[in-house]
Amino acid sequence: MKWFTLSGIASEIKRIRWPKPADLMKQTGSVIFFTVAFGLFFVACDAVAYLFLQLLGF
Repeated sequence: MKWFTLSGIASEIKRIRWPKPADLMKQTGSVIFFTVAFGLFFVACDAVAYLFLQLLGF
């Protein structure tokens, strides 16, 4: 458990490869886009199911 010391934690943090700001913005945009797309997809599925049930008389 040598890494479980302050110096070990500090050396592990230095080894992390942080993303560049441009890459970070690109990935953030992708996450937001897919979150909105899936949200709209599920709203549309819910609306279709609601209309189908209304058509059946439930």
